[in-house]
Amino acid sequence: MHLKQTIEQTDTRAGRVFDYCIQSLIVISLFSFAVETLPDLSAGVQTFLRVLEILVVMVFTLEYLLRIMVADRKLRFIFSFYGLIDLMAILPFYVTTGIDLRSIRIFRLFRLFRAFKLVRYNKAIQRLRLAFVRVKAELMIFMMATAFLLYISAVGIYYFEHTAQPKAFASVFHALWWAIVTLTTVGYGDAYPVTVGGKIFTFFVLLIGIGIVAIPTGLIAAALSEGIDGAAEGDKSVS
Repeated sequence: MHLKQTIEQTDTRAGRVFDYCIQSLIVISLFSFAVETLPDLSAGVQTFLRVLEILVVMVFTLEYLLRIMVADRKLRFIFSFYGLIDLMAILPFYVTTGIDLRSIRIFRLFRLFRAFKLVRYNKAIQRLRLAFVRVKAELMIFMMATAFLLYISAVGIYYFEHTAQPKAFASVFHALWWAIVTLTTVGYGDAYPVTVGGKIFTFFVLLIGIGIVAIPTGLIAAALSEGIDGAAEGDKSVS
């Protein structure tokens, strides 16, 4: 019973120490993973990082097994969000898959909300969730309209630029990348129009793109504002 409280609860000193140690180890492992990507690392540093990763995986494996052991519903934990994240974070170490999934350990830091008992942040997350629920229908319509505009933009620029740039705009699917980066106003510059018609068409696509970025932002901001005002009124009525 004491082991279960230590692993699953943070209302005891042992539970908080356990949780903080695991969270600190996650941060260390994420940092070491980033360091590994640096070029020209010395053999000594590479060896140190490898040993550190082995130790981290051993601790995470033990933690994962302990969480399964103390779980009331073991299968439910195994297939839960945290259970799957914990498993995927250690599985590539034991099974060679060619895919390094250590970076997904960052999702485990969501447990900090529980560890620190950040009630006010939990309320903020709840308001954000409610904001998305309030504008769900509008966002769905917006996403459908955006998909329609992406397709039309890709087809339009294909007809304007295919002859002048047969490689960059070889097909509508090739032009779809241009449509995405243009409508989102990113504009990487790897594909751009050279014909007069293509430039004029791009001008109108960019104008539409400004609205595509602004509309969902405005919808969510308005819904959040309503939620914050409602929460403030609720606090006043209680007081």
